Amino acid sequence: MSDPGGEILFLAHRVPFPPDRGDKIRSHHILKALAGLAPVHVATLGDNDSDMAHDAELAEVAASHCLIRREKPLWRAGLEALARNCPVSLAAFHNSALAAYVEKTLSTRPIDTIYVFSGQMGQYVPHDFKGRVLLDLVDVDSAKFDEYATRGFALRRWIHAREGRLLKSVEESMSARACHTLLVSEAEADLFRSRIGTPADHTILALGNGIDAGFFDPGVVRPHPEIASAPGPHIVFTGQMDYAPNVAAAHMLLGAILPALRHVHPEAMAHVVGRNPAPSLLQYDGAKGARVWGGVPDMRPFLAAADVACVPLSLARGVQNKVLEAMAMACPVVVSETAATGIGAKDGAQFAIAYGPDGFVARILELLAHRTESRAMGRAARAFVIEQRSWPAMLAALPMLAARGASQVRLVDNAFEPSRHVA
Repeated sequence: MSDPGGEILFLAHRVPFPPDRGDKIRSHHILKALAGLAPVHVATLGDNDSDMAHDAELAEVAASHCLIRREKPLWRAGLEALARNCPVSLAAFHNSALAAYVEKTLSTRPIDTIYVFSGQMGQYVPHDFKGRVLLDLVDVDSAKFDEYATRGFALRRWIHAREGRLLKSVEESMSARACHTLLVSEAEADLFRSRIGTPADHTILALGNGIDAGFFDPGVVRPHPEIASAPGPHIVFTGQMDYAPNVAAAHMLLGAILPALRHVHPEAMAHVVGRNPAPSLLQYDGAKGARVWGGVPDMRPFLAAADVACVPLSLARGVQNKVLEAMAMACPVVVSETAATGIGAKDGAQFAIAYGPDGFVARILELLAHRTESRAMGRAARAFVIEQRSWPAMLAALPMLAARGASQVRLVDNAFEPSRHVA
């Protein structure tokens, strides 16, 4: 058990505000939960003006913090990575001012636990730190780059293969150092175990993502007026639209799924909603039922107006927040097998799983043809999220992991079980 007077250092590769994308949603809720256990000092980076504008909100949660603008261009990170023989991911998130803040905080505050959010931040943990280290990899980044290395032209394949190989070594080394290594789902935890030499020497656990069902509540959100006033039906895909797997999924929706749907429903529309849409997606906007909206202040009106949420990801790591958000909004969701991983819902009951463009077309048409069953699936999806995927339920293990106070769970054979000491 840690000294109850001890404090926590939280290292995050992106500032946990605003919680408007997958990694920031998870880090936001974990940070707030940790702050309820002990004073937390936060070292983090911002990517843009929007990130930097949340300094005051971070100050309200943290006992102290350091938020640094990440301005290192990718080419420079690449050169540094080659010189240091390290992954580009680590070089891109290395900042000397942030390292100095970490060093000062560890020397002046009674830090007994470091929570490392994302593998890029493990580089800031000193080799001589004697306290607890919790490593939250979220998902297995190295496996993602291994997958990228099978595609594209030769130089890009070499770059991705190098990144995957070096990241794999870094992930294993950091995990060996940590008291617990956390992944977002059992599938990711099993994948990580399969990629390291001696998994028995590591404590690898699944700590799942939750959802704020009070915020994502169709009863408190008005459907987007422009969508609601158009005939439809309306299919929605949400996400960060400069992220390669999302771009590929959006291309499948707009280029293959939507045209097939319009053979049956001539006024069908597909809406791609999310920041920084790739130029290849913008060419679809306004043509043949396609809309590419870009960044919006709130995803919920789009989900409230949708007849179906479509998530045709062919590559996905971890648990897809976009799926949980649509389910919480009682929107019928059609997902790829990959996007379904880690959700825990049942095909045909709380969502529908489809395989390939033709499979998506078939499942969407089925939902559109049977509206009563479709609405029932949406209600079942929301009930599932409320009962099993709330943030308090998903983070019930944090007190135990951080060795602070009574926990609702205990650790048995590398799995969380309800604690006998909690009613």
